Order: sequence, then C-alpha cells, then structure tokens
Amino acid sequence: MKSKITDTNGVKIGLECHAQLLTKSKLFCPCPTDYHNSEPNTHVCATCLGLPGALPVVNEQAVRYGIKVALALGCEVQPEIIFYRKNYYYPDLPKGFQITQYDFPIALNGLVRIESAGGKEREIRIRRVHMEEDPGRLVYKGTIDTAKYSLVDYNRSGIPLVEIVTEPDLRSPKEARVFLGKLRSILEYLGVFEGDLEGAMRVDANISVGGGERAEVKNISSYKGVERALSFEITRQKNLLRRGLEVKQETRHYDEVRGITLSMRTKEFEHDYRYFPEPDLVPIRISDMVGEIRKEIPELPDEKKRRFIAQYSITMEHANALTFDINIANFYEEVASKTDARLGATWVADVLKGELNYRAISMREALKRISADDFAAILNHLKRGVITERGATEIIREMLDRGGKPEEIIKRKGLASIGSSEIEKAVLAVIKENGAAVDDYKAGKKEALHFLVGQVMKKTRGKAEPKEVRRSLMEKISKTF
Repeated sequence: MKSKITDTNGVKIGLECHAQLLTKSKLFCPCPTDYHNSEPNTHVCATCLGLPGALPVVNEQAVRYGIKVALALGCEVQPEIIFYRKNYYYPDLPKGFQITQYDFPIALNGLVRIESAGGKEREIRIRRVHMEEDPGRLVYKGTIDTAKYSLVDYNRSGIPLVEIVTEPDLRSPKEARVFLGKLRSILEYLGVFEGDLEGAMRVDANISVGGGERAEVKNISSYKGVERALSFEITRQKNLLRRGLEVKQETRHYDEVRGITLSMRTKEFEHDYRYFPEPDLVPIRISDMVGEIRKEIPELPDEKKRRFIAQYSITMEHANALTFDINIANFYEEVASKTDARLGATWVADVLKGELNYRAISMREALKRISADDFAAILNHLKRGVITERGATEIIREMLDRGGKPEEIIKRKGLASIGSSEIEKAVLAVIKENGAAVDDYKAGKKEALHFLVGQVMKKTRGKAEPKEVRRSLMEKISKTF
C-alpha cells in the first residue's frame, strides 16, 4: 500500500522496527532468553541451531504479546496467523531460512501520533505488525568492510521479535527518532519490552529523496544511530542527484564508528526470498484471544498524559516529560501522593531527569538508590523551609551517586537552612562590603542585585533561600539608603 501523503520536502522515510519480546523462552524452543552478559553460544539447543530433525513449537506467550502490541498501536488484528520460511543464506542464520510471517501477519493498518516540528501532531501509519525469530549475531574484528574475519554468536538466534513496519510517512531524521522514542514508550508501557537491553530494538530504515529509488539501511541499533544514518543517507542521495547520477535500490550498512553507510548488496525483492508456509507449524487462529488480551492493555502514554494534566494541574511540557518513561511516570505518581503534585512535577521532570541524563542512567537504575518516599521527603523538607532549593538538589545528587537517606545527608553535609536573623546579618554585611554594587542597583542596574544575592549565598554557604535573600536585600537597601 503506497502512501497517499503529499511529499513536501522530497524525503520519504519508512521504518521496519524489530523489538525483542520479554518472554522467558525463545519463540520456537525452550532456551532461556536471558542471554545478555552470557558466554557466546551457551543459550542454544538443536532447534535454534537448526540441527536436522529438530521441530519448532510456538511460544504462546510471544503470540499474546504480539497481539497486545498490535492492539496498542490501533491495528486491525487478523483472524489467523501463518508462519512462513524466508529463505536466504547468511552465517547468522543456521537453518538457511528465517521463520517469519508473510501473507498472514498478526495485524494491519495501525497509527502512532507523534509531536513534530513546531509542536504539531503528525500521524504515522503502521502498515503491519508481524512476528519472527531473531537471527544470531555476527561480531566483527574492526568494521564490516575491514575485518579479516567475523565471529558468530547464536545465543540470540530464535529470540521472539515483533516487527512494526511503517508507511513512508516520516519526513526527516528527527521525526524518525521521535517516532522510535514514542514506539519504545508504548512497548515499555505494555510490559513486553525492555529498551535498555543491548540489541532490544534494531531498525531497518528505507529512504528515498526526490521521488527516486529508495535505499535500505540495515540493522541500526540505536535511536541516535537511526537519526545519524538517515542524515548521512539524505546527504549522499542528494549529492548523487545533484551530479546527475542515479540512486540505486540497494541494501546498505551503517557504520556507527565512522557515521557513514556502506553498500552491502543490491536490494532484494520479495520473490528473492522464496517465501512459503512453514510445513512444521499449523495456522493459528488468534481471533478468539483478542477480547481477553484487549482487557490487559494498560493506560498508554497519551492517555496518561491527558490524565496527569487534568488530575495534577501540571503543564503540557511537564506531562510530556513525566509520561515518556513508564518508570518515571510511576515514580512521579507515588511522589505526588505524598507531597504537592505540581512541586513534584517540577522537581521530577526538570531536576531529577536532568541529573539522570547527566549521569547517563535510567530511572530503573536510579530506583536502586532513591525511592519515591525519600524524594517526597526532600520536597516536604523544602516546602517547610528546612532546606533550600540548592540543598534539595545536593541531596538528590548525593543519593544518586552514593545512596543514603535525606535526613542523614542533611545532617552530615550541614544542609539545613539558616534562620531569618542569620540571613539578615549576612545581608547587612554584604551591603556594607559592596557599596559600589549597591549604588549600581540604586541606579537601576538589575544585574547588581544578582551579584549581591550571590555574595550573600556565598557568605551563608548556600544555606539561605535565594528568594528570601533577594527580598531582604531589596528591603534593607531601600530602608538603609
């Protein structure tokens, strides 16, 4: 089905997103899926190694997860699914074919809404959702075009994947990254996917410029990588067209180290794969499962965002930040139940998320050191004036880095706020010591007041509340002079 959307900037991007499902065993055998950090080729059996005589048995939980994904994306779930053999020869595919779905996928015709440039909402159509087994993993010594050899690890072989294929509705690399972020968020809300795991999502990106032939960039393993690969590919194709050269339909590899795409082979067509139904697996009727699985769909990001705005009276910006990650959303709701909800939104969305980004850690990791109860306690101390905003930030940083309890950190680091009398004493001293700055302020130079506030904060070692310091300075200067 071709896109009916008018091409506005000459760039058309379609994505094929392969997400690993969080089942305990592989798609067609009982091998465990917790292969991460394991020795190569230790989570394998006759079936996932494709040895003669081994027969596949479908993992029902994986099928249920696939249906769950399709429903969350608003797709039309099909009455039955049939597994096919996709035939091609590559070292990471031990059977010489991949068991996937072709004419009878799980679902068709879905939709994901993303926020595009200028805050406008865009609809990205989902062409199909289907299931397949993951191939193994090739490990190159160096880059793919310079390595003298590669090693193969079959631990990943047979891991259940759900593949989400979009229409070519994306118009820029940034939109593609935003879409992938939204898709990851939805999958994690469903509890069927863990995006922090290595190789949890891999993307094939199809891109064409100016209505020409499309190139496919295979197996991009990061969201930033997708944006960078597409940016490079747009530039490459535009340069070819500018010089009057032809863009070939081909499959390319993205080299993340060098940030370039490399030609791998001429693009295959569907008939090259010689699809035919897997003879060892019967068709599976899934229509009877849909009603039950539909009841399992939780509140998804867009619904949660609308509820947060209505229930907690927070801004759209904060609601977006708080609902993107299910772990942050759950953390915030716990905090909001124990302190002021709007104050909690500001500190979780702005301060905590900023500290997590600085440390490059996820909320899931942070929960090992900071609980919602402790975070709410910090904010309650702040509300009562026990600590300053600076002190609250320092406690959060200390807990993320080394753990501990708020009260213990306040005592150990001397973060308790000082009283009004001490603030007044420091203010008078600063006014006396900085006559020139006082004169500048009286002459209308606002930056002079910022300087004076800084001097008081320095003298009180950050234990005074900046707002109170500012008020006191303005009051004392007006009265004294």
